[in-house]
Amino acid sequence: MLASPFGIFCVPNISPDPDDGIGRWRTMDLANALVSGVSPDGKHYYPALPYVDYTHMRIDDVRDLMAYLRTLPAVQGKPPPHELHFPFNIRRGVGLWKRLYFDRSPIEDDPSQSVAWNRGHYLVEALSHCAECHSSRNWLGAIRDQTRFAGGPDPEGVGYVPNITPAALDHWSPDDVARSLSNGHTPAGHVLGSTMADIVTNIASLSAEDRAAIAIYVKALPSRRTPPP
Repeated sequence: MLASPFGIFCVPNISPDPDDGIGRWRTMDLANALVSGVSPDGKHYYPALPYVDYTHMRIDDVRDLMAYLRTLPAVQGKPPPHELHFPFNIRRGVGLWKRLYFDRSPIEDDPSQSVAWNRGHYLVEALSHCAECHSSRNWLGAIRDQTRFAGGPDPEGVGYVPNITPAALDHWSPDDVARSLSNGHTPAGHVLGSTMADIVTNIASLSAEDRAAIAIYVKALPSRRTPPP
């Protein structure tokens, strides 16, 4: 379950189970979910699934992801329905939300930047969807552009997600950032806890080159002040 100001989202079964999971999905169905935020039966997904970022995924990565998901064990069991407050429980409203906030423009390499920066740009803005947690939001749940990556209330309602722009990480080197994403410790020796601990576990499985690319991109973000709680 995923708590939010809009109610509780129940996380779906994405195992290859043919009845309760996505075992009957085609690669096209996964692509539509991640890139368009649409289910196989044509319904809008709530942006609790961060397709706002996944929409920038390259099709080869979607294919690779589906190939991996098909290797997982099938698990039976369907989650209960979402428990959302009115009017957010009206799914048709997501279509209007998309018109306002869903930017599907592709991520293009910037020839003025290094290969590592461009790789980090893709990893941070598409696959890792870092801004989804490290930003504050408006009353409709869309990221406020002026606080992107500058931190904000934890989407699950507990605590505050830190600012990761140079305004807060000015004393961190790119190596410090990459090392923290590998061992889960800040340069001062503090442990990265809460949901970030799970994220570190996943990012630590990336290559050292990818972690370095993420660090280079993060250190080059626009410096933004942390918004008040």
